[in-house]
Amino acid sequence: MTKSNLNMHKSTKILAKMDELEHEQVVFCQDKETGLKAIIAIHDSTLGPALGGTRMWNYDCEEDALNDVLRLSRGMSFKAAISGIALGGGKAVIIGDASVDKTEKLMRRFGKFVDTLAGKYITAEDVGMNTKDMEYVMMETKHVTGTPQSMGGSGDPSPVTAYGVYMGMKASAQFLWGSDKLDGKRVLVQGVGHVGEYLVKYLSDENADVFISDIDQDKLNTVSEKYNAEIIENNNILDFNMDIYAPCALGATLNTQSIDKLKCSIVCGGANNQLEFEERDSLHLKRRNIVFAPDFLVNSGGLINVYSEIKGYSREKSLEQTKNIYKTTLDILNKSRDEGITSYSAALNIAKKRIADKKNN
Repeated sequence: MTKSNLNMHKSTKILAKMDELEHEQVVFCQDKETGLKAIIAIHDSTLGPALGGTRMWNYDCEEDALNDVLRLSRGMSFKAAISGIALGGGKAVIIGDASVDKTEKLMRRFGKFVDTLAGKYITAEDVGMNTKDMEYVMMETKHVTGTPQSMGGSGDPSPVTAYGVYMGMKASAQFLWGSDKLDGKRVLVQGVGHVGEYLVKYLSDENADVFISDIDQDKLNTVSEKYNAEIIENNNILDFNMDIYAPCALGATLNTQSIDKLKCSIVCGGANNQLEFEERDSLHLKRRNIVFAPDFLVNSGGLINVYSEIKGYSREKSLEQTKNIYKTTLDILNKSRDEGITSYSAALNIAKKRIADKKNN
């Protein structure tokens, strides 16, 4: 195969993936001077500009980065739709190790790429990012949220994201056990980054029995000492007896093999795209009688928070709207039971209908 034919083949594969997941636009960004390699994906802008965070991760290959940004941006469309806010779904990934490759120049160059989209995509922080990075991006574009509170922004959205997961967890408990009290429940939080640690705090404050797992041993030790949470080794998660499993790290950890081994009654966590294959794995959970709180619903607090920044920020209003995740989760779990469908399908149907209704009006 000639070089030109090979490039055409790769382009065709990318367009096929975009078509499969119904994406509007994918932008590839490169800058030799700063070493920037990034992908911005806009899934759907029917409800409004596509908002979604930028993730910096040391992907094994560019194809993995593309697959991640396509899945993440699609999830953002449904997250906005299920939350009832006027935003579309987008996401960006920067390929690299955030601990060594990230610089002010790199972030500002990325900001210039974001600016070329003229507001169709609005960025924010995600894995590997912080409010300082958003401050650099803001030097080059106004299309950014999650900036420091000192600059009029909403700051770190993680506390609000964690609060939404906590609300979804309590609603799941109410659905399954007839009470939303979590005191005494055994909850394993897998991933104790920003969102995971705040979730641990909410659970500890309610006297749940909290267990934690993470690849970062220093972070584990810090959170364990701070909240008196017991550490569980990563390779022991699937052998651990628990009431609730809260995946709060990277996605696609729920698959045929892991679901078969899970020893829990509820899955409710902050990670995006927790199901490796949505239909197959949500059905597998249902058949195992494990209640699944759809991730794009329960982790939507962060999106609600940065959306309120666009409208005029108020942390109190953000938390109040995020509290509604409790009722929505309960409604979706009841709908799943009553209609004999998975909770993921129940949530997805509502999100897709809102987008379709807007397109038809």
